Amino acid sequence: MATAADVNAMRRAVALAARGLGTTSPNPVVGCVVLDASGHEVGAGWHERAGGPHAEVHALRRAGVLARGGTAYVTLEPCNHTGRTGPCAQALVEAGVARVVYAVADPDPQATGGADTLRAAGVRVESGLLADEAEAGNAAWLTSVRHGRPYIRWKYAATLDGRIAAADGTSRWITSAESRADVHRLRAEADAVIVGSGTARTDDPHLAVRGVDGAVQPLRVVVDSEATAVRPGARVLDDAAPTLIAVAEDADAAHLAGADVVRLPRAASGRGLSVPALLAALHARDIRSALLEGGPTLAGAFAAEGAVDEVVGYLAPVLLGAGPAALADAGITTIADALRLHVTDTARFGPDLRITAVPADRGPGGRPPGPHSTAVPAPTAAKEH
Repeated sequence: MATAADVNAMRRAVALAARGLGTTSPNPVVGCVVLDASGHEVGAGWHERAGGPHAEVHALRRAGVLARGGTAYVTLEPCNHTGRTGPCAQALVEAGVARVVYAVADPDPQATGGADTLRAAGVRVESGLLADEAEAGNAAWLTSVRHGRPYIRWKYAATLDGRIAAADGTSRWITSAESRADVHRLRAEADAVIVGSGTARTDDPHLAVRGVDGAVQPLRVVVDSEATAVRPGARVLDDAAPTLIAVAEDADAAHLAGADVVRLPRAASGRGLSVPALLAALHARDIRSALLEGGPTLAGAFAAEGAVDEVVGYLAPVLLGAGPAALADAGITTIADALRLHVTDTARFGPDLRITAVPADRGPGGRPPGPHSTAVPAPTAAKEH
């Protein structure tokens, strides 16, 4: 049974890991907290950027000799391989840590095995503490490793009656400035932002991150099957962020010379591009997470393929009564086949309500739902040292 001190330390590690969202890809986000032998925090850190020191290294450097005989809490099993940095399992052994508690086992076959290395060196190892919380924070990377595709977060903004635009096509602005600022935070956490040809043609979106200090600009992806929506001078073709245009294999894209274009097979239905092929192409470019921003046809295609991992809906206290819905045909013809969701968060942004949900048939990182954490007592507030 984990103690309250264990829970507090791991929950702090989970919070630290979140600070790496948007800067560590294609690596995971990881947090680490080190307590000395008497249970006081002496070091903490997180994986700050790809190619930089891992969370354990940051925490051990801050702990110094006080780590000897202590406990390290890590959100992901310490790695066991040498890449651009050394193996964290060995660093923990050399620091003299007596006990390591990690939340989630590393599913990457190149890095797994850290727990065995620690045990072989006489370190006490425990796993599974707050696994669900750590999974949720690292869902993008875990999905990419387990399923070989990016984690897809579908974002939309709609009225309370589910309209994303009025009958005449106008949509600016349904939601508030506060909601739109939060969308830029979501973009900053993603490796890519995806829109379809309808959105590109109607809105000429820019898709770059604004107002987020230190943001790494995501890849802007336009799914333009017929190569007709992105024309010379389009805002996504500027140099604010990289852009990829996905077109059909037989499309005439001569006017896109100089742009980064990927040719993909059409969907089996003949409408649009193959979603699995698009996801594979993005994964091959080290895209581990993508924000799907529109429009309803593309969102329906992703939903039909079971490729929506999270839904973020911004609902404005507005009624239109007519106009396009947030989601187009997703291959669902009867209520029994409805895509059921589990609400994970609700929040207010100005006058709007943001609802976050995940498919009810799977948990964070693509795992089936169910208890994954070891039993813990009721959480108490973690102390900052």
